Amino acid sequence: MAYYNRRRFLGLTSAATFGAASGLLGALTSHTNAHAADTSGYKALVCIFFKGGIDNFDTVLPTDQPSFDAMKNVRPDIFASYGEGSGTSSRDRTNLLELGELTGSGGRRFGLPPEMTDLAALYQAGDMAVVGNVGPLIVPVERINVLQQSKPLPRNLFSHNDQQSTWMSGDLEGLRNGWGADFVRQAILSDPSNNATFSAVTATYSDIFLRGGGVSQYVARSGGVQEPRILTNNTDLGSARDSDVVKDALRRHFASTNTRGDNFLIGDLAKSFEAARDSNEDYFAALNGAVPLSTAFPASNLAQQLKVIAQTINVRGALGVGRQVFFANMNGFDTHDGQRDVLPIKQRQFSEAMGAFQRAMAEMNLSDSVTTFTASDFGRTMQSNGNGTDHGWGNHHFVIGGAVKGTRIVGDIPDYNVSSSRYTQTASRMIPTIAVEQYAATLGRWFGLGDAELQSVFPFLGNFESPYIELF
Repeated sequence: MAYYNRRRFLGLTSAATFGAASGLLGALTSHTNAHAADTSGYKALVCIFFKGGIDNFDTVLPTDQPSFDAMKNVRPDIFASYGEGSGTSSRDRTNLLELGELTGSGGRRFGLPPEMTDLAALYQAGDMAVVGNVGPLIVPVERINVLQQSKPLPRNLFSHNDQQSTWMSGDLEGLRNGWGADFVRQAILSDPSNNATFSAVTATYSDIFLRGGGVSQYVARSGGVQEPRILTNNTDLGSARDSDVVKDALRRHFASTNTRGDNFLIGDLAKSFEAARDSNEDYFAALNGAVPLSTAFPASNLAQQLKVIAQTINVRGALGVGRQVFFANMNGFDTHDGQRDVLPIKQRQFSEAMGAFQRAMAEMNLSDSVTTFTASDFGRTMQSNGNGTDHGWGNHHFVIGGAVKGTRIVGDIPDYNVSSSRYTQTASRMIPTIAVEQYAATLGRWFGLGDAELQSVFPFLGNFESPYIELF
């Protein structure tokens, strides 16, 4: 697969050229800005990754009667599990939250489950768009191409780890160069004054999306890399637990500031610890010196991640950043079984978390400067397995923010005729019509990257009729 080999080559050469964070900054002096990113003002991208593969068919639902009946005919057991037809079911057509018509579809309309009230309100307010049928593609394909293997296909489709990595980096699990990190790198190359330490921030664990190209992601989940337990747990030091002298001596020991010798590994670990400690001090000093946000966030895990992101954005000036990319995630979308019991809870949590996050952005007057988007391993199969759904391919996603041309469904939502060329012959998987690269490049262009920079990050954009989609 030339695509993946080239992506791997680009990732490796980026790492070799720019090295670690210090190497990246050193390379800036010789970088030519012929195609420099536009870094004027402040902008941030926030990725929310649905781990496990969210069921798009059970999230963006048809509300016109013919389409609703067509989906129900393919998924009778899913609808029955919700008690559809009772008048009180969350999947009764009359209880769905109306979004609107898919342009050019002949009157087909769509909505969200009643669990997603906040999200529907953002859509109707013009602050959200639905992007239909996005997925990993190398070139446009149809069912015949999949059957005959007549066109190149992404490798290891339907594998959780590999497709998560493909969404985040363009290659299988193990690649270490995510396109979120590429965006950050390009922004720093254009404006070296942008603080690299806090330009790529994860509110959960470190993942491929913000890794590679000399970019180091800051883990804000618990304030970054923490000090050793002996320095934070009073009982571990016994009678010396209140001694600043002892604690300072231990900090010097762990930082290895007096280390001598030729052991590069020990030296690198010492530098890493010292840099992490300094970053934490800067981060917490900025938080402690800021006026706290008044927006209340729900208690869910995702809402708390978005709260951390909002708090970090709130101190952007103190951190010295003009461009930031954030990463958050939700787990548990692999609904092979018991979808009715799992998915509605997660839909509600996502909707409520996004409502709070957008209120926080409005509080900071940054609604137009922060764009949030969703991603996921893959969609689910159109046909159920009797108690849930299996691994699919294409999926529908949400892009949220004041800069978005909202109250629109962008792209394509195929009808529910699973015998058509829009679905794979096996397991009725929806074949994507918008590539992840097109989706990501559109976000990157809003972020400030130029065509040449985006082509270097996504070298096969030229395989598609248009490299961008209508979002901004």
